[in-house]
Amino acid sequence: MSFKSSFATLVGKTAYWGLHSVLHRGGTSLPGMLATKIDPEVLTTLADKYDVIIVTGTNGKTLTTALITRVLREKYADVITNPSGSNMMQGVAGTMLSAKITDKTKKPLVVLEVDEANVEEVTRQLKPKAFVLTNIFRDQLDRYGEIYTTYEKILKGIRLAPDATVIANADSPIFMRGNFPNPKVYFGFKHLPADGDERAPLNTDGVLSPTDDSILSYHFRTYANQGDYFSHTDDFKRPELQYAVTKLNQLTPRFSNFDIDGETFQIEIGGMYNIYNALAAYAVGRWLGVEKTQIKSAFEANAQIFGRQEAIQVHDKEVTIVLIKNPVGANQVLDMMKTDPEPFSLIALLNANYADGIDTSWIWDADFESLKDTGVQTIVTGGERYRDLYVRLKMAGYPDHQAYPDLNKIVEAIDQMPTKRVYIAATYTAMLQLRQKLAQQGFIKGGMGES
Repeated sequence: MSFKSSFATLVGKTAYWGLHSVLHRGGTSLPGMLATKIDPEVLTTLADKYDVIIVTGTNGKTLTTALITRVLREKYADVITNPSGSNMMQGVAGTMLSAKITDKTKKPLVVLEVDEANVEEVTRQLKPKAFVLTNIFRDQLDRYGEIYTTYEKILKGIRLAPDATVIANADSPIFMRGNFPNPKVYFGFKHLPADGDERAPLNTDGVLSPTDDSILSYHFRTYANQGDYFSHTDDFKRPELQYAVTKLNQLTPRFSNFDIDGETFQIEIGGMYNIYNALAAYAVGRWLGVEKTQIKSAFEANAQIFGRQEAIQVHDKEVTIVLIKNPVGANQVLDMMKTDPEPFSLIALLNANYADGIDTSWIWDADFESLKDTGVQTIVTGGERYRDLYVRLKMAGYPDHQAYPDLNKIVEAIDQMPTKRVYIAATYTAMLQLRQKLAQQGFIKGGMGES
């Protein structure tokens, strides 16, 4: 280890200690930022000490990372992760530098959520053991460009680690593109007969065959561009699945019950999209030798995931915080709300900071019109870009609704909701600001999450 990297490591660890032990604040971005400022290559000194698993993709990274971590901790003593979603280079560096190891005789596992644009650099320095690919949807066009540009950013990282196993969502056809020699493990849904023949709806991204760019057909779709696809122009089709959801038993806003390879599992969170996240965790666990009974125990652990369908009590209201950031994710949140048998209210918060994506045009492709098919009683908008969201919801059929640009009044807004159940759908930085306000008023512990 060079003097520069040793000094960077010392600064990063000292900053982390100061934040957590002295100031009692969470987070790893600042320690990581200081360390990488001193030595941009600081992580290369840690590469041989850990087995690293990178989790990346557009949606589901945080929950998938959390579930993988829970599953692996059923078998392995030391599993390090970045739970607050600090997934860029400085957050990854901070997580690695602050890692605490209990068993010095074994190489620890590190499960890292990594931003798509940072996969290449993280891979170059850490040499991962595996990549977990969730999905790719149109998201933050100002940062990533279109979906094939996003995928190419990920591929550049994968190609730097040809021996790493790629554990991919085979229901997403974009992951069948690109040439890379890595060992592959595929997971997906097999809950319906493979005898249908349908096309995805208009305005669906990522439905072109990787062999000839013809439009794919589907035996069935789960949502968006995901499902059991095939081509009418050649023999391209979804690959064989090593791990599959074989049955959907019950979907509610509070839990999802389903079968994987014929055995029943349950996660304490709603939405079909979250079943994909659980399936990815199952695939990683089985790949690393975790028993099915251990995975079931990990799934059923009733622990909240930072910012992802957190259920909290605010006076007499049951509040659920849900992250939205692109059209597909927003539509899946709306579909999850449709499974709620009780009437509810919705508070939608929109920011457009760098971490959110500064382009808010995506709200016009989210199907807010389908709110009419839910049990929603009242809608409120807020956040730094509340005017944009106000106009969008007005066009969706909600012309007269309250707006709360000041999140200091968010508890007041919750109290005024006419229903016991309240959903708060927020973009990333709006969610962080909201959690900070709720923490200041004692409704949750830790506004920014613990790392």
